[in-house]
Amino acid sequence: MGSTFGDLFRISTFGESHGGAVGVILEGCPPRLELDIQQIQAELDRRKPGQSKITTPRKEADRVEILSGLVENQTLGTPIAMIVRNKDHRPADYQEMKSIFRPSHADATYKFKYGIQAPSGGGRASARETIGRVAAGAIAKQLLSKVNKTEVLAWVKRIHDIEAEINPNLVSLKDVEANLVRCPNQTSAKLMVERIEAISREGDSCGGVIECVVRNAPVGLGMPVFDKLEADLAKALMSLPATKGFEIGSGFKGTFLKGSEHNDAFIPTEDGSLRTATNNSGGIQGGISNGELIVIRVAFKPTATIRKDQQTIDSEGNATTLIGKGRHDPCVLPRAVPMVEAMVSLVLADHLVRQQGQCSLF
Repeated sequence: MGSTFGDLFRISTFGESHGGAVGVILEGCPPRLELDIQQIQAELDRRKPGQSKITTPRKEADRVEILSGLVENQTLGTPIAMIVRNKDHRPADYQEMKSIFRPSHADATYKFKYGIQAPSGGGRASARETIGRVAAGAIAKQLLSKVNKTEVLAWVKRIHDIEAEINPNLVSLKDVEANLVRCPNQTSAKLMVERIEAISREGDSCGGVIECVVRNAPVGLGMPVFDKLEADLAKALMSLPATKGFEIGSGFKGTFLKGSEHNDAFIPTEDGSLRTATNNSGGIQGGISNGELIVIRVAFKPTATIRKDQQTIDSEGNATTLIGKGRHDPCVLPRAVPMVEAMVSLVLADHLVRQQGQCSLF
């Protein structure tokens, strides 16, 4: 019922923002995959709140507990259950919002759909739900790396109207993690941090764009028609909280080109592998990966909960004013970087297992 993603390499997430715990059950992970548990924790640390002055002040250790599916850090091929317990939840911060709908938040639509809603922190609509995705995505990353040396790396490309010039071929994880905002262009990063701080002081929020590259992707991932690789990537990334746009390759800019300008010409290679002179397709043609860099961009809207007074209605339909409270990111993008990487990794891992078979990988 909307909490499961994937075909063979499949996740189901559970838990609410201010409940006892959040987590994930991962099914379809091939047996005999040697896991580095610290890499899973490292990805969660990149996502967790309270990590810098430009994120929510909520303090959570976000320590992962793996309940099943492993023996001495080796996968069994059975479901892998992981949880993270909520420690610093404060339901009292949300008392006023129990009967008042936050503009552009999920409060109203959840209430009208189900007739009931989690009163604290947005429940399942909270970005805290993504903990399970990031934990499972960290396993998918390790699978992709060990089978095909595939690397998935994302970064912040734009905050508000500050856009960084970035060469996707040259970015490293070290570059991304070198500043608070996770933008590998250090000059632009400084301006982005200053902009987020200024908007936060106003009690407001801002959005932007995250770019993601997949290096050394296997050729042949993706299925014809409805299970095209970019279609599954779009669904995966648009399922993240606050997303409002998806592009791959040339994206919307490609619509300004003629076919003769946009087509990626094939070039001869000594080993007979597919190579193209340009990469306007973003590494996917006909819904199937061609071995070139997969380049994706995702748009995130400004955080819905802000500290400014906003006109809204209550659950009875009466006009009222909402004064935003609670602890929220003035900009979600720095913490959304590992979320984007996780969802891209989950899609690629699912298609890899579908392409090669679950038990033939190790």
